[in-house]
Amino acid sequence: MKHELQIQFPQEIKSVYYQKDNEKPANSKTNLYIEFNSPLSKTILLDKVHFDKQSVQIEEINSSKFVAHFKNNNIISDLILDADAEKEYGNKAPVIKKTDFDLKSDEAILEYRENDKIHYFKITDLIEKNQTLIK
Repeated sequence: MKHELQIQFPQEIKSVYYQKDNEKPANSKTNLYIEFNSPLSKTILLDKVHFDKQSVQIEEINSSKFVAHFKNNNIISDLILDADAEKEYGNKAPVIKKTDFDLKSDEAILEYRENDKIHYFKITDLIEKNQTLIK
């Protein structure tokens, strides 16, 4: 399915960045933040963010700052490797996700509704901020 991307978001975006939270390796996640210069208009509803081969809902922190939480897919399950193929029977095949968008590692798609119509805005040049720098 081909989505029509908007060239400009209807409101000025102050910043978009992501942080990796690796404090608990088994539950590591990436948080993507979107900040606006002023409170988000009542006619705009942020639905999802598509990033890192995942799509997740956006949560409101306050009227001008939003966050999306992405679970990191770097959990590697144990594989049994043996010369006897029958001993490898319990191994699971890797799950390969196919997304609606072909994105680079520094790109995301913001899915939003304006006046009940769905729009897609491509965010480019995402930067990663260090967890310790932001409090």
